[in-house]
Amino acid sequence: MSTMSPVQQAPAPQRTAGAPHERGRRRAGRGAGILTHLILIGFCLFSLVPFVNVLLISVAPQGQLAVGIRWPSDIDFGNFPRAWDAANFSVLMLNSAIVTLFVVTIGTLVSLLAGYALGTMRFPGRGMVFVLFLIGLLMPFEATIVPLYYDLREVGLANTYAGLILPEAALFLSFGAFWMRAHFLATERALLEAARIDGANTWTILWRVLVPNARGPITTMMVLFFIWSWNEFLLALVLAQDPAVQTVPAGLGLFIGQYTTDYSGLSAAAIIMTVPALLVFVVLQRHFIRGVTSGGVKG
Repeated sequence: MSTMSPVQQAPAPQRTAGAPHERGRRRAGRGAGILTHLILIGFCLFSLVPFVNVLLISVAPQGQLAVGIRWPSDIDFGNFPRAWDAANFSVLMLNSAIVTLFVVTIGTLVSLLAGYALGTMRFPGRGMVFVLFLIGLLMPFEATIVPLYYDLREVGLANTYAGLILPEAALFLSFGAFWMRAHFLATERALLEAARIDGANTWTILWRVLVPNARGPITTMMVLFFIWSWNEFLLALVLAQDPAVQTVPAGLGLFIGQYTTDYSGLSAAAIIMTVPALLVFVVLQRHFIRGVTSGGVKG
């Protein structure tokens, strides 16, 4: 009786019918990923074009005509100290820092309280209050800035820090309340019930239970408040006409004359104004992205 070798006894590997389809799906997935990255890179380059144009103009010689994107005939970094001195940026930066600090602090605290009430409590008129916040999101604030100026002037707040801080904080409050309400609605109700069973009151639940779990959304909101307040131009231009309380965006108008515009100085001033907001975003970028992607929004 003949015996078969182990090699002869081993069954031949069988090809599965789904293997080509699986390879095709993997290949299609890689192709879609490459296409997605190419689209994102294209949008990124497109968004960087205005910034590159401003940067090139800021180092161009004074008086050179700014036409499209082109390399300046001579690099002149002296536009930055000239713009700093011409606009008195030391005062403008200090004013912007004071206004932004108070706007972020007041806006964050009031948004937390409003979002906590709208997201976790049941009280008469709750839906109507939320609708009022939505109206604040939808209505353009430019329509209210003229009566706002006269109202502030009547109570003596025009051309003061408070006349800038309070309107800006109120302007951002609608978004802040909507943002924090969405996060508090997504919080597990069992967590709140367990805190109440343990004897925690309403204030303790907010600051000891909810706020530590909402660091991402709160940081995102604070970064947005900082950027919006730092870049706010119209309110600073209308409500603070006194140079002693003007902020950085209002100082950009010094480079625009009746007949000519100092494009190099204006671009250099814009770059200087952008640096603080850019640094804040870079430092808090991880927390910002985590706050944006930290869950869904409930109605």
